[in-house]
Amino acid sequence: MHNNEILRRLSDALSLTDARLLAIFALGGDDLAEQDVRALTREQGKDGAVVCPDDLLARFLDGLIVEQRGPREPGRPTPVSAVRLTNNAVLKKLRIALALKEDDVLRVLAAGGNPISNRELTTLFRKPGNKHFRKCGDDVLRSFLIGLEDGLGEQLP
Repeated sequence: MHNNEILRRLSDALSLTDARLLAIFALGGDDLAEQDVRALTREQGKDGAVVCPDDLLARFLDGLIVEQRGPREPGRPTPVSAVRLTNNAVLKKLRIALALKEDDVLRVLAAGGNPISNRELTTLFRKPGNKHFRKCGDDVLRSFLIGLEDGLGEQLP
């Protein structure tokens, strides 16, 4: 999935206004202007659309975690976001930001049209070197975002 699509779907699913998007980017360490946010949330190929790089989306997701869960405890190291943001990392950051348990993630995926088992879900959150690790495909991430958009996001904790 393109980062712009992820950002746009999250914006719709969580009913994020431009002002709130700016605030979340600021919490992640980016000082953007309102027109920058609008350009990032436009569909690719449309006039004025700007490609959202991996590092910018990673900082946005980190800002979403801070907004939803609060700042990290003093003394705890801040995780370094990967240079290449994978679907697994996006799904994990969203699960953390929205304080979702495994059952919640499974419900959202089922509502998005891609039900998976608990065992399949745990493989998505393993470290890449683990022998049971499985890459999160675009279809799984898209289903998760669609499930959030379809109103399940409001029913979750």
